[in-house]
Amino acid sequence: MKKFILTLALILSFTLNLLAQNSNGVEMADSLRSSGKIYVVVLVISVVFIGLAIYLFSIDNRLKKIEKQK
Repeated sequence: MKKFILTLALILSFTLNLLAQNSNGVEMADSLRSSGKIYVVVLVISVVFIGLAIYLFSIDNRLKKIEKQK
């Protein structure tokens, strides 16, 4: 019951925070979009995530290989 009440309180607090935000938009995103630099940001973030995914899969494969040896 305590977990349910805590979860409900957290959801309500996040909802209230979201309602308090301005809906005018983000100025930085608008300026990046207008100058075309937003695509560079998206590309860099994509490369970082792809690199992390490849790294994690390689670690997983190494661990599987080590587990099979034992």
